[in-house]
Amino acid sequence: MENRPIEIVQKVFTFEEYKDDTRQSLNVSLPEVLDPHYGMYVWPCAVVLAQYVWTHRQHLIHKSVLELGAGVSLPGVVAAKCGAQVILSDSAEIPLCLENCRRTCKENDLPNILTVGITWGEISPDLLLLPSLDIILGSDVFYEPEDFENVLVTITFLLRKNPEAQVWTTYQERSADWSIESLLHKWNLQCVNIPLENFSANKEQLAGSTLPGNHTVQMMIITGTPS
Repeated sequence: MENRPIEIVQKVFTFEEYKDDTRQSLNVSLPEVLDPHYGMYVWPCAVVLAQYVWTHRQHLIHKSVLELGAGVSLPGVVAAKCGAQVILSDSAEIPLCLENCRRTCKENDLPNILTVGITWGEISPDLLLLPSLDIILGSDVFYEPEDFENVLVTITFLLRKNPEAQVWTTYQERSADWSIESLLHKWNLQCVNIPLENFSANKEQLAGSTLPGNHTVQMMIITGTPS
């Protein structure tokens, strides 16, 4: 197959909040790879999760944060810019995604972010060597039903290792038949849904983009069950 140059387009997302007549804002520049085989786009779930991170930025200062399935890494980069110690991860089997994580860090002048390969459902050396975590981010990780349990296996491992940690995750409703409720029960996990209006994410346009638009996105926090 002929090697074609990768076409990249830059997208800028602006998160802002007004408090006491003072505007606080954050710009994040993301390189999207325009190739259907790579799937390194910014999806509505990423923008909603990043908005949640932005509105909870005071809780993230000096916290240890891991983003699973990071891809273009919008939530993780927002967390890093808000003062968290961030590790980005994507499948160890897709080096192009890991390369894009590093590309995003370079674009946003974040040279100290570590990028590691973590394949869902596998207990790998990189997974075992992770430091203690406070927050685990997952944007649209519940995308393919056949991956749901593998994602939760990885989440369960991380929460058992870090029993005080929380998983902040968003997913897009694509089918009424797709549910993780029974799997959460199987793996002894608890889940709380967070209404989008609680963090100003119930908009047609968010962060200066047309995302999430008409997509139905849910935000939830997953924790382990106290022993």
